[in-house]
Amino acid sequence: MSAKLNVKELDTKERYVDVEKQAKRKVKLNKILSYGAFVGPALLFFILVQIIPFFMGVYYSFTSWNGVSSAVEWVGLENYITVFTDDAKFFNSFLFTTKFMLAAVLISNVIGFGLALILNAALKTKNILRTVFFIPNVIGGLLLGFIWQFIFVKGFASIGNMTDIGFFKLPWLGDETTAFWGIVIVFAWQISGYMMVIYIAALQGVDTSLLEAAKMDGATNWSVLTKIMIPLILPAFTICFFLTISMAFKIFDLNLSLTGGGPFNSTESVAINIYQEAFMNNRYGLGTAKSILFFIVVALFTTFQVMFTKKREVEA
Repeated sequence: MSAKLNVKELDTKERYVDVEKQAKRKVKLNKILSYGAFVGPALLFFILVQIIPFFMGVYYSFTSWNGVSSAVEWVGLENYITVFTDDAKFFNSFLFTTKFMLAAVLISNVIGFGLALILNAALKTKNILRTVFFIPNVIGGLLLGFIWQFIFVKGFASIGNMTDIGFFKLPWLGDETTAFWGIVIVFAWQISGYMMVIYIAALQGVDTSLLEAAKMDGATNWSVLTKIMIPLILPAFTICFFLTISMAFKIFDLNLSLTGGGPFNSTESVAINIYQEAFMNNRYGLGTAKSILFFIVVALFTTFQVMFTKKREVEA
């Protein structure tokens, strides 16, 4: 009898284990289906819109395709060799884009952080002012460029004639130097409000008791800012620098509508150079090779920046 009972107990335990395994499998399957239902569509579109075109671009960079013909001829590294040995215009545009990036990133973040400090205070109109400063970021780049083109060409000229102030009489879009700073001004004006919002969010997360304790100990406003507030919001600086670096490197619409790369290609960004190579000159393979190189450089810049600022966060 005892042996039969033991066999029944074993059978019951085995059935219980099987039922438990099946229940775990169902729970796991339900989780997978839930993740798939929520993440699947976004992942599918990401693969279709980003991943597949990227690898197609890598393939076309090794061809001499003109972007129109059905004939695609494999040329290997010829496009990349051409870029490095026989395309001074591309490197000039890359030099301009790098200089623009450095100036635009510095000015945009200084203005954005300054506005955040001002509007984080107890001002009655701070909500209205935040909206006003953020609005330029909502306006499309091409439209914004044409508006500022009118301001530089017509508006400043009229003010200069009326006031005889030299600043307004400068050939803002007709000279290499002033055109460069004109694009920087418009970019900073557009993007500073966006950076301001990120900095305000970070400043509101700072514990006010730390600031009050520092002031009670006799710390100056500058010491509080540099020794307490900035170290505590370094993650916001990481985000803002990453965004501004990538945006400045990829500038296209503002550059196209303001100067079109002129005068004499002195303000031609890398994005415009690639666009003209691929779609104006019908050398899609060469243009794609330039875009791949550009992607690598931007990725290296942003990766180095994130690593550098992240290390500072750890130290802070």
